[in-house]
Amino acid sequence: MSRRDERRRRIEASFEEFRRAVAAALGNASRELRQLVDERARDMFEVMLRGEGVDRAMADPVLKKALQAERFERQLARTMIDRVEAFREWSERGPSRLTALVNAVAPGAASWPPERWLGRPGTADGSDGVPELWRIGTGMVLSAPEPQTFPVAVPLLDHSHLHVVSTPDSRMVADALVENLLLRLVSYFQPGLVNIHVWDVNQLTGSLPGLYPLTRAGLLTVHDPARLHELLDELSDHIRRVHTGVLVEGHQSVRSVGGRRTEPWRVAVLFGNRQALREEHQQQLQRVARNGLACGVQLIIVDIPVSVNSPIETVVIAEDQSATTTMTGKHVTVALDPQFPQTQVPRACATIAEKREERRTRLSTFADLLPESFWQDSSAAGVVAPVGYDEGEPVHVGLGDTSPHALIGGPSGSGKTNFLYAMLGSLAARYHPEELELYLLDFKEGVSFAQFAPGRKDPTWLPHARLVGVNVNTDREFGVALLRFLADEMRRRADAAKQHEVTKLEQLREEDPDGRWPRIVAVIDEFQYLFGERDQVTAQATQLLEDVARRGRSQGIHLVLSSQDVSGIEGFWGKSAIFEQFTVRIALPKARRVLAEPQNDAAVELPRWHAVVNHESGVRPGNAIARIPDATGRGTFDKLQAELHARRPADLAEPILFDGSKVPNLQALPDFQALRPVEGNPTVLLGQVIDVAGSAAKVRFARTPGRNIAVIGSLAEDAAAVLGGATLSLARQHEVGAAQFSLACLAEDAWPYADKLCKQLRNAGHSADLLGLDGIRTLLDATAARLTASITGETGAPLPPHYLVVYAVDAAHTLLENKNPTTRMSGVDSLRTVLKHGPENRTHLLGWWRGVQRLKNSLPPGVYDDIGAWLAFDVQGKELLSFGPEQVMAWSPRPRRGLFFDRFEHSRPQVVIPFDTGEES
Repeated sequence: MSRRDERRRRIEASFEEFRRAVAAALGNASRELRQLVDERARDMFEVMLRGEGVDRAMADPVLKKALQAERFERQLARTMIDRVEAFREWSERGPSRLTALVNAVAPGAASWPPERWLGRPGTADGSDGVPELWRIGTGMVLSAPEPQTFPVAVPLLDHSHLHVVSTPDSRMVADALVENLLLRLVSYFQPGLVNIHVWDVNQLTGSLPGLYPLTRAGLLTVHDPARLHELLDELSDHIRRVHTGVLVEGHQSVRSVGGRRTEPWRVAVLFGNRQALREEHQQQLQRVARNGLACGVQLIIVDIPVSVNSPIETVVIAEDQSATTTMTGKHVTVALDPQFPQTQVPRACATIAEKREERRTRLSTFADLLPESFWQDSSAAGVVAPVGYDEGEPVHVGLGDTSPHALIGGPSGSGKTNFLYAMLGSLAARYHPEELELYLLDFKEGVSFAQFAPGRKDPTWLPHARLVGVNVNTDREFGVALLRFLADEMRRRADAAKQHEVTKLEQLREEDPDGRWPRIVAVIDEFQYLFGERDQVTAQATQLLEDVARRGRSQGIHLVLSSQDVSGIEGFWGKSAIFEQFTVRIALPKARRVLAEPQNDAAVELPRWHAVVNHESGVRPGNAIARIPDATGRGTFDKLQAELHARRPADLAEPILFDGSKVPNLQALPDFQALRPVEGNPTVLLGQVIDVAGSAAKVRFARTPGRNIAVIGSLAEDAAAVLGGATLSLARQHEVGAAQFSLACLAEDAWPYADKLCKQLRNAGHSADLLGLDGIRTLLDATAARLTASITGETGAPLPPHYLVVYAVDAAHTLLENKNPTTRMSGVDSLRTVLKHGPENRTHLLGWWRGVQRLKNSLPPGVYDDIGAWLAFDVQGKELLSFGPEQVMAWSPRPRRGLFFDRFEHSRPQVVIPFDTGEES
């Protein structure tokens, strides 16, 4: 064989070997591919089997054929084993757990059989919670040894809407489902808390006929099939009103407000014909569905294709009347509850309607305004309390960040005082004194608020009251003092909020839980007196009111202003920025200018014992008509006050009482009781300042020029009250015998007062002399001589404190003008020496002059510095310009009121009430 043939043979052999190797490789690859395909097919089959479920797979023609294939037996077996293992525990214990769950969250009529509650009106008011689920039928699961059942319930009120889908053959079952649910709803709650609206595209009447007795009480409204837009508009308006009037203070839903439900649920049932709604109706329905649950609007939609962006549960009823729900899933068959006994349903609804009518027509009492348990509510986000009733349902007044202040108007006899008592009593019963403080001021000539402070006949007092002012119609300054106090408190709270880096009271209370931050409600009755004149008081009141009204809301300070005639206010009505802050408007019968005129005239025809309560600045849609119960009769507010007084904290102080008709007692004044003997400069108390604290008008007798006091006026009683209080306060600050008191009475009508004061000093152990007109010259000359000797150094020891109390100084002017033949000095010269040099040597004169000019005659011409402090009574302001600032021009004399000015301490004068110095002790 040639070499060439040999090479050819080897090449062919190699190629044959390569072909065999490639064939073997391709065969192996083909086998592996078939194995991978089979494995992938089995995996995909198992995924589909587990996803669809064995039961559904058996019903599917394609999957059913695959289930019969031998190569899928292992996957089927494994799936069946896993299903049994996975659902064994649930199958054995799940139904009983679901039964316990439904029983726990769906008590009473929400899940019980109808024979246990049908025909008995409910009593729940929403304060103890709302059932989370409402029963519709029974679910069944297959398990060994026998199928198990459990109650099926769906979420409704505040949680989810409901969509029911049926077939023509199962529509009657859908109607029964809706009727059963509605009966459970209206039977669980107090009649009136659930209002039903029914719209049926196919019929004007006939839907849910068993519920029609509810229409008599306004609990069921059937709407025209052609007017779906009116129903949707009504629901939309309700949602807007709830958002602006109820969902305030940051609340996201009516449910989150807490307490008794103030807004009834509105359940709208829409029956369709499986056809889509018109586009505009569909869009509006979606808006209602999206915003309704938070506002108490519940939709039950039957056979209307919907797609809403809101929680919604769906019940699908098949032709065989079995159902599936989104609550239980598609693998649980639900047997819906049968329709409730049709003979009992109308009777049950009639009973509910009668109960509702009974509540609507009965005359509610003051006791109905009160909660079952006192002092349970928190004022962190605001205060809310019922003040009356509208068809048996409470009408509330709320004060908080979004409704900060209230304006109340009503002419004389319209029941304004009764309304205030109802409101204050309702608030006081709900909020602890640590949660709510009341500051009460009555400008009219009456004692409407005097009951809230301890009195001679009734020693009890309202624990929430911190200040009570009555009979202050002539003391407009007290209103300014209250507003100034509120402004100071507002700034104090704002500073605390800034330190904690928060902006409002609710946040401050969270950051500082140990602090005391109650809500403050200040009630000023007949507040128009504050703005009755064009003077400095009106200017100050307007400025302070605007400040508190604007910024008080965030610091928990709320104003309630009431008036008989709001239209007559000057200085306030023109301040729209203030008026706009009073978003809560309460109009009593025939009230003017309180609501938004002329659009809202609801108060014009309002009957007696009623009020319009409006939280939307007086616009008509915000009106709520309330009948106000009697809160002033015997056994109403007085009984409540006695109960609350007995519950008060042991360390709670009595409220401050300012009664403009009474004279403050010196001995009872805290400033007087606090006086003790002092080594330094004593403090003189001249009278009570018109302020919130009831503090005294004070002059400090320092050893500086001008520390003398002049009382100016013609009435001995007023002057004597000032001199008596001043002298007794000085005596209390000296040890017995440490000071000398020289009293001189130069007018006969003042002698009883001077004699009484002298005896009071002597009874206290002090040295006191009482001189008449014949001794005044000697007293002044001797005192002036001692002062001169002290000034020139002729006497080594310092002079002891010496107080000259002179009644009617001007009565001795003629006598004092005579000059001493030896010294050529007159008594007037001695008086001027005492006034000029006395204070630096601990000698002070407290004198009464019966006129401004008479005082000037006692002083060097044009030099008035020796009188550093004065108190004027029946003197016109213009006469005092020489002694005080320009503000004295506005002063007009008032009975038992004086104008006080200390040029060393004051920038403007103060109104002072002289003391009653008491009896001789």
